[in-house]
Amino acid sequence: MKKKTSALSVVALSAVLLSACSTGQGTATNNSGNAGGNNANAGGVTTIEFWAAPNPTQQAYWTEMAKAYQAVNDKVKINVSAMKESPTSEAGIQAAIAAKSAPTMSENINRGFAAQLADSQALVPLDTIAGFSDVIASRDMSKTIEPWKFADGHQYVLPIYSNAMLFGWRLDTLKELGYDAPPKTYSEVLEVTKKLKAKYGDKKYLWAKADLADPTAWKRWFDFYMLYDAASNGNKFIEGSSFTGDQKAGEQVLTFVDDLRKEKGLLARQATDPFENGVGIFTDVGPWTFTTWAQKYPNLKYNDTYTLSMPPVPDGVDPAQSKTFADTKGLVVYASASKAQQEAAVGFIKWVYSDAANDAKWFKDTNLPPARDDLSANEAFKPILDANPQLKPYAENVPNAIPPMDNAKYNDLQTIIGSEAFNKVVKGEIAPAEGWAAMKAALEKALK
Repeated sequence: MKKKTSALSVVALSAVLLSACSTGQGTATNNSGNAGGNNANAGGVTTIEFWAAPNPTQQAYWTEMAKAYQAVNDKVKINVSAMKESPTSEAGIQAAIAAKSAPTMSENINRGFAAQLADSQALVPLDTIAGFSDVIASRDMSKTIEPWKFADGHQYVLPIYSNAMLFGWRLDTLKELGYDAPPKTYSEVLEVTKKLKAKYGDKKYLWAKADLADPTAWKRWFDFYMLYDAASNGNKFIEGSSFTGDQKAGEQVLTFVDDLRKEKGLLARQATDPFENGVGIFTDVGPWTFTTWAQKYPNLKYNDTYTLSMPPVPDGVDPAQSKTFADTKGLVVYASASKAQQEAAVGFIKWVYSDAANDAKWFKDTNLPPARDDLSANEAFKPILDANPQLKPYAENVPNAIPPMDNAKYNDLQTIIGSEAFNKVVKGEIAPAEGWAAMKAALEKALK
């Protein structure tokens, strides 16, 4: 996610940018290298260590789930503690692995960081553990988890939540311009931009966000990737060590951004809360935003002063098929865990996700949409969505959200997207086709 509760969870994501995590005790290690210490299977009881995200709400949730599970299964003991986050959660996990004190399992893992861990054989492919397929079936998440499959065919991460990133629109301004709903295609967005500039000149912009000109890796999740996923029908862009980008879709995205620049619709410099203050009328919005708005900008009311939509698509592409970026993290099992611990970990997760009420509690407590195909239809979530209608479009689009790339160098690779193409197009320094070509060449070189 954006920088909110954890860096992706807030955001962001990245071995150094995605979510951070708090402190927790590492587990002891037995002579065979299995986390959990010599008492991991003492007295016929399998002990597993679970590292939760440093967010107190998430730690409390998993602590409650662990206690409930232990009440019905006295053969498993689950110790829940918060991850270390000094200097980052990723660094804390890597240090624990190096010290042979990794937990049995942890949450708060994005797909890019999981690729780093998988490359070093620190993770167990979840699909090789007995009972994992039952988790997918009982949770109704076969569509949502499909894009998480790694290039080697394995699933190393079970997504826990998935924020299908949406764009916010200032509906009040759109209505002033004669529109009752957000535009859905590039030409429609450009038409809105022209009318906006004709009416307001330099007082308002379509997209006002300093990040548009910033090459920092995680920032591409919330501009380039959202647009690219929509234009390419969810093409993964990079799979494993291969560049698989869709040139037509990529050039269309860059051309769209360039057209917005030409119409003076972009403001790529610092401004205080430009969307909230009406300077910009279009921006990425995650569900974590609404708590802040309720406190700081009570004038922002869903379907009154603002509304939400999936990313616009190129002309000729069906808007109903739009995809988007998934701000998402999940759960992994570490290879240092014993076979018994691995199976106990999956057994615990299978129990948690066999009852939609547990996901409903998660959703209510954290505001993070569970990674389920049926989130918008399952009756267990109806009270939450009815009370928070602004969360409905996020729930509806969980299956349409594409997670980050599965490459250990995702940080460097995403920096290239900005520095070679996206940022330069925003600044008018390079033509879209030239930017795509330069970016592709740099990415392919970096992937060798």
